Amino acid sequence: MTSSTRRLQGKVALITGGASGIGKSTARLFLQHGAKVLITVRREDQGQSFCQEFNSPETISYVLCDITCESDIKNAVDTAISRYGKLDIMFNNAGIGGNGEPGILASTNESFKKLLDVNLFGAFLGAKHAARVMIPAKKGCILFTSSLASVCCVDASLHAYTASKHAVVGLAKNLCVELGQYGIRVNSISPFGVATPMTTNALNMVKKEAEELISSTGILKDAVLEPEDIAQAALFLASDEAKYVSGINLVIDGGYSLTNPSFGMALKSIFS
Repeated sequence: MTSSTRRLQGKVALITGGASGIGKSTARLFLQHGAKVLITVRREDQGQSFCQEFNSPETISYVLCDITCESDIKNAVDTAISRYGKLDIMFNNAGIGGNGEPGILASTNESFKKLLDVNLFGAFLGAKHAARVMIPAKKGCILFTSSLASVCCVDASLHAYTASKHAVVGLAKNLCVELGQYGIRVNSISPFGVATPMTTNALNMVKKEAEELISSTGILKDAVLEPEDIAQAALFLASDEAKYVSGINLVIDGGYSLTNPSFGMALKSIFS
């Protein structure tokens, strides 16, 4: 790409969970568009493997981080400042899916708390420390990865996951109102099912099988939702093209959340 087509030229981005799935695709796309990127990883080998693909430490690097630990998040933000001089984009992307449990009576307190700790508290810490450096700069963009579960019931057994993703959207909207006075935009992205490693592991399927399963349940046919599509949404929201876009929950679901197929399925079963 030429400098005129790079939509993030000169910007610095911090992406949590940047070595896999949506985070990895977003890191790649941000780099292509001229950003300097710091990703957080849980393991040294993850960071080394991804960054070695580019052999460009001046534009892509990693930091070990447990997003539920405030000192780790603080260190990640401070590392972005020390390495690249500023922080323009904070993408709170890291999260876990949890284990579906058969009803609320079978849900354990420990698993519920752990999932909220990662998906919600981790996102809160990322936003808090991004705001710490963005407020004095009077500019910035904070993004969150939420889920289609924030707007409709995807799986009635995923209580903790659903609650955490609703809360992330609420956090983003509240932050939009508070931080707008400092020129900071805040948005969330809520994807339909994407065949990331987290998803394929949960389904015990290879990527193609997971994509076929997810697509079979979708409304929009002849299209497969991929991590790169979510990265493109993040690119738009992080770029100056979205300079007046703040407080939205961008749902990327091909229309899935607009309909409930239950009644139609019941009719078909009666008249078939």
